[in-house]
Amino acid sequence: MELGTFSVSLAVKDIEISRVFYEKLGFTIFGGDQTQNWLIMKNGDHCIGLFQGMFEDNILTFNPGWNSGAEKLVSFTDIRDLHKILKAQGLEIQNESFTSDSGPASFTLMDPDGNAVLIDQHV
Repeated sequence: MELGTFSVSLAVKDIEISRVFYEKLGFTIFGGDQTQNWLIMKNGDHCIGLFQGMFEDNILTFNPGWNSGAEKLVSFTDIRDLHKILKAQGLEIQNESFTSDSGPASFTLMDPDGNAVLIDQHV
């Protein structure tokens, strides 16, 4: 089962202070809009999202259909198939957002320690 590219979505207190900190670690802005309190930053293949005031805790994020450069993959496991597989394995889905039979969708589950895992397909 291929979950897609991985990143960590960080719930930050001050996006400016966090941006400067991660830039010192070699991360550069890859996407987002700091005026809207969110940035995506990369260091090589490593990706983090900085989100101020959008959620309480950090989230492990997987993006089916994307490579580490947010480019669409030719072949990938659709989020709807991942959803069925994980439910069949007895995992409890917390939130789900499916508006059609293809394209963008998302769902969340919690790991045994209470960490949110977001499966978020953009393609």
